[in-house]
Amino acid sequence: MAQSDAVGLDSAALSAVDAAIAGGKYGLVDSLLVVRDGKQAFGRSYSHDYGKIYGELAKHEGPLNHDVNGPYNYFSAEFHPYYQHSDLHTMQSVSKTVTSITIGIAMGRKKFPADLDTPILKYFDDYKVANIDERKRRITLRHLLTMTAGLEWNEDLPYNDPKNSCDVMESKHDWVQYVINQPMAAEPGKVFVYSSGATQLLSHIFKKVTGKNVDEYAAEYLFVPLGIAYHWKHSPTGLPDTEGGLFISSSSLAKIGFLFLKNGAWKGKQIAPADWVKASVAPAISVEDEGRRWKYGFQWWLQPYGKAPERFAWAARGFGGQELRVVPEYDLIVVYTGWDILPSADEPKHDELERVLAAVKGKTP
Repeated sequence: MAQSDAVGLDSAALSAVDAAIAGGKYGLVDSLLVVRDGKQAFGRSYSHDYGKIYGELAKHEGPLNHDVNGPYNYFSAEFHPYYQHSDLHTMQSVSKTVTSITIGIAMGRKKFPADLDTPILKYFDDYKVANIDERKRRITLRHLLTMTAGLEWNEDLPYNDPKNSCDVMESKHDWVQYVINQPMAAEPGKVFVYSSGATQLLSHIFKKVTGKNVDEYAAEYLFVPLGIAYHWKHSPTGLPDTEGGLFISSSSLAKIGFLFLKNGAWKGKQIAPADWVKASVAPAISVEDEGRRWKYGFQWWLQPYGKAPERFAWAARGFGGQELRVVPEYDLIVVYTGWDILPSADEPKHDELERVLAAVKGKTP
């Protein structure tokens, strides 16, 4: 019996997904990992010559390449998608989810005593912040976590577009200052606007409150307990790149999913507070994405699936094809990594989760 069949997954269905990936249907996918009932049911990696694919673009400074010889050259095979040819894969915006988890851990340990409804300007010198108005004064930590800060931001453009707000931020020396200086576009808490800048503000605030960087704290209280090797890039001012700088392996990402599946516990020890896990994956605001009505929690995407509108897979998602899905109903974790970073007229269809869910034997439709 195949590993997948032993945990109630149709091995033929997963093999068909594997064949579709290997055949290029889903673009540049680097790995697929499926875990059910705490056991690896399926695991594959797929090789691509990224030096050849992106080699010419790696030589020229511009969008996605503000650091020709360093880690902010997204076309450099030395740093992307694998860190210096190790098995540590770039997580991109999955870093946002890990940042949120780390904040929750610090709160549970009474090392981050701030209330989520604390106005964020408490952590900045007013005289150094541009475009302050009453709306900006009302931005709270909760608004940053739920992408509802109301700051002017446009990350809907392709990331190789020089007008993309994230690309502009990464071209600056002081990312935090760039973000906090943005004018207000909406009342905080009312409108979801995906913003890497909002998460980078959390990097600054975490250091202000705890005296430690997010990556240091995550290493001690999340990565070491789970046995996770990592690398985490820092912005030019020395703050960890909480919006996209984390590198871990596919199996390590699955561990993070398993931690949440078990309400923050790992091998009998509570790592993340159970109430933080619950709050993180509770729908805070609606999001229109890929023609479907998603929800968003504390730096977690909540993806609808099946026919019941209240069913959600918990998702951490990152630029280039980093995908974690946790499906509590089926005790299922699905991890994809990849490095599709340029827009294409022939965009691959993103139905991977549905195809893996279809492999679950005896499930309710």
